Amino acid sequence: MMIIRPIQKDELEALYKLAEKTGVGFTSLIPDNSILTKKIDASVASFEKENIDEPSDESYLLVLEDSETGEIVGTSGILGTVGLDEPFYSYHLGNLVHSSRELNVHNIMPTLVLNNDYTGFSELCTLFLDEGYRHSKNGQLLSKCRFMFLAQFPERFTEKVFAEMRGICDENGRSPLWESLGRHFFSIDFKKADEMTSLGGKQFIAELMPNNPVYVSLLTDEAKNVLGKVHDKTAPALRLLEQEGFRYENYVDIFDGGPTIEARVQDIRAVRNSRLAIANVGQPKSLNEGTYFMVSNTKLANFRCILIQRIDTPGSSITLNQEEADNLCIKHKDTVRIVELSSRH
Repeated sequence: MMIIRPIQKDELEALYKLAEKTGVGFTSLIPDNSILTKKIDASVASFEKENIDEPSDESYLLVLEDSETGEIVGTSGILGTVGLDEPFYSYHLGNLVHSSRELNVHNIMPTLVLNNDYTGFSELCTLFLDEGYRHSKNGQLLSKCRFMFLAQFPERFTEKVFAEMRGICDENGRSPLWESLGRHFFSIDFKKADEMTSLGGKQFIAELMPNNPVYVSLLTDEAKNVLGKVHDKTAPALRLLEQEGFRYENYVDIFDGGPTIEARVQDIRAVRNSRLAIANVGQPKSLNEGTYFMVSNTKLANFRCILIQRIDTPGSSITLNQEEADNLCIKHKDTVRIVELSSRH
């Protein structure tokens, strides 16, 4: 069985192995022991922090564990807020109008405007699944389990959440947007700039990037065509979030042009439709057939989430077998949260 749980302090090696497989442009999970250690420590501290009244710099990193092997095969995370300790930049795709009544000219010019509009909001991040496990709805569980956590602990997150999706670059780390725009101001390649931001050195962006609007018409055609587009390997993750209610609002990454998508927490399908139920530990009428449901416990530091199948839709109670209960770290008559994995419509 596949189990979602918080990462533990002694799992640096397992996280590093996953980070080695992510590739260029995946700045939230890079193979660097120092950075990954800080990420793990921050997550452990956040899960141990109780009585939070409002979100701050907490960072929650979840992992997907194969219970049969004990191997960690995926990660997904949520940040309580971004941009409070260091600037968080994005581009907004907007328009400027140039007109002349005398010449009878009226031109609408698309522009890129540097901004900090997502400062203070919660972010979904660090979604990565080992290629060998991209089946059996593991990707859906890994992505959507975060909504069970959001639903259970809303006070830890803002009313709106967003996710930056990896943009387009080739296998050599070449980004069309970077080559057309960023390189002119930084004089370094895309991979190096990406590494610098992942190390926390974002001040150089404000120092070197133009503060005035950038006219999209001045970019190369190749660069224009990647604005708001995702990397091929990121397309499935984008579809999963769109199914839950996330939408693109014309914000893109300043380096690769990948889209930023957002949603109000109350409008996310899995949050809105999830419900609490009493767990009866026994023998379910059906196993491994019917509708897929996500089930999580209601614990913080010991959070767990799994995927089950049932023919009948659970109501105020749900019957779990002993293995399911053990993997959720619950006992008979404990409260769990449940939601259909996917929309029925």
